[in-house]
Amino acid sequence: MSIEQTSINAIRLLAADAVQKANSGHPGLPLGAAPAAYAVWAKHMKHNPQNPEWRDRDRFVLSAGHGSSLLYSLLHVFGYGLTIADMQQFRQWNSLTPGHPEYRHTKGVEVTTGPLGQGIANAVGFAWAEKYLAAKFNKADCEIVNHYTYALCGDGCLMEGISAEAASLAGTLGLGKLVLLYDSNNITIEGATSIAFREDVLKRFEAYGWHTQRVENGNCFDAISEAIDAAKADDRPSIIEVRSTIGFGAPNKQGKAAAHGEPLGADELKLTKQAFGFDPEKSFFVPDEVYADVNDKMAANAEKEAAWDAAVADYAKKYPADYAEFESWFSSELPVDLLNDEDFWTYEGNLATRVSSEVVLNKICNKVPNLFGGSADLAPSTKTLMKGRGDFGPEDATGANLHFGIREHAMTAIANAMALHGGLRPYIAGFFVFSDYMKPAIRLAALMKLPIINIMTHDSIGVGEDGPTHQPVEHLAALRSIPNCTVIRPCDTNETAAAWYLALTRTDSPTSIVLSRQNLTLLPETGKNALKGGYILKDSAKPVPDMILMATGSEVELIYKAKDVLLEKGIDARVVSMPSWEVFEEQCCEYKESVLPKAVRKRLAVEALSPFGWHKYVGLDGKVLAVNGFGASAPAGELFKSFGFTVDNVVAEAMAL
Repeated sequence: MSIEQTSINAIRLLAADAVQKANSGHPGLPLGAAPAAYAVWAKHMKHNPQNPEWRDRDRFVLSAGHGSSLLYSLLHVFGYGLTIADMQQFRQWNSLTPGHPEYRHTKGVEVTTGPLGQGIANAVGFAWAEKYLAAKFNKADCEIVNHYTYALCGDGCLMEGISAEAASLAGTLGLGKLVLLYDSNNITIEGATSIAFREDVLKRFEAYGWHTQRVENGNCFDAISEAIDAAKADDRPSIIEVRSTIGFGAPNKQGKAAAHGEPLGADELKLTKQAFGFDPEKSFFVPDEVYADVNDKMAANAEKEAAWDAAVADYAKKYPADYAEFESWFSSELPVDLLNDEDFWTYEGNLATRVSSEVVLNKICNKVPNLFGGSADLAPSTKTLMKGRGDFGPEDATGANLHFGIREHAMTAIANAMALHGGLRPYIAGFFVFSDYMKPAIRLAALMKLPIINIMTHDSIGVGEDGPTHQPVEHLAALRSIPNCTVIRPCDTNETAAAWYLALTRTDSPTSIVLSRQNLTLLPETGKNALKGGYILKDSAKPVPDMILMATGSEVELIYKAKDVLLEKGIDARVVSMPSWEVFEEQCCEYKESVLPKAVRKRLAVEALSPFGWHKYVGLDGKVLAVNGFGASAPAGELFKSFGFTVDNVVAEAMAL
């Protein structure tokens, strides 16, 4: 048996042992797809386990994240620090081998995967980032950005709509350093894929503009490797369909749905080990010759990194200014002190906050040159175009304005990988109501602690005539419900500047900036105080206010004006702007008490969206003026009046308290 075949079989059985010991997991994909994965890792992928963060490494994405035991077996065998003991703790509490791969948790895992299809979009994001950085920094005599992205997917990934969105965009952009290996085993949980999936996948990808190949024998290491060579030689993104057998080697389960998502069973696992020529009584066993061969291969890759280090040193001498910029792009620190930049905090006029955001973005886009982003075909409406920064396209990879087309789900997952890649500060944009399409990938951004900036416009029933299909109501509550997801709804341009500052300086969570379509009054008291998430905008003259009025976004102006009317009626209220609950909750207890003292139980919150969540702040004795259903089709002014978002009604609700 060749060393390649011995290594493949050892990886297969290590994965199967992990699933069996956990009595939970998916052995079918590792047994079937190990040859393809090993071909990538052993012969093609440029990586160095001694430095998993090497900037010019090739990236590997396991889009079919349920096959995590395969990835963990690869990480163990290739020397990324996962031990046999770690493999034995697969899917257990506090282990390094959780049920699906988690970025930041396990060394060598490039991206959190599991929700099928998102990994394909992540791979597109990695390849897109590589192409832009290469166009920006490489010189004719010195390349410092030159790497591939490999992804392994299954039938399920290709059924999910996000894969179609991402693949179509990758073909349009000509992302030639993207190689997708499709583990084609014709089995899903319910049985044969033919019950719901009969398309010719390669013809679909050919129509997208991809280079396509098929390897009929998924156990032929050489054929798979040759196909990868051919893929890398083509200037289009490539898909290689590898025809495999799920659960290969398990005599009674291979090719069956039973091999997908349950352990093989002790007796079946022993028979599988016998079929591969391994001792059936040994568990978690990897032959010494496998480790030795992999160590030799990784030593060669370490030499590749050393050569890259030398190339970077040469680049630094020849192009010192470009090198300094390259290094700054990979820093988490902002290259400019926006907090003390007077111009950044100076604005005039009453603007829709989507327009405010455009003004702020174009103040900072040249001061933060690695801002890289765009919209889902809505830049004229979301106001997210950076002036003078050019457009990224298949003919010109140097532009920083991105055009995702109408692909919100893929856009968000692509941006996640751009942030993971390093070197870029991605932002994306869309209508707030379509955050429904973005939410699965926003959730993973929050889980991975990625500083993605989401610009969400047309933020309430203020959308107006487009009607309830386009008027977000429950969406703010939905985003606020995601752990580690920062949501900011500013009330004017000053607060919008604060929102951008928070988004640019938060390094461990995505930030969604939620913006209005309609013009809002620039209030003299707003500004840097918004950096605390919630603050006193206008205070009561009394040591203890009669009541507290609180709001976000366009409704802040209503409570601002209502205060004066209430004062005429003998009620001295405090006005609190609450642009970000998450940022407010990060403040110390003393500060939060100073803004919302527990002694003041008469509280009114005003927000032209769902009331869900506000009771945390208004308490049992307070009230929320909100939208308790869907919107309607009418001009925005009429809708606000009909739904009670007027100064007079705010006063009436406050008086009722």
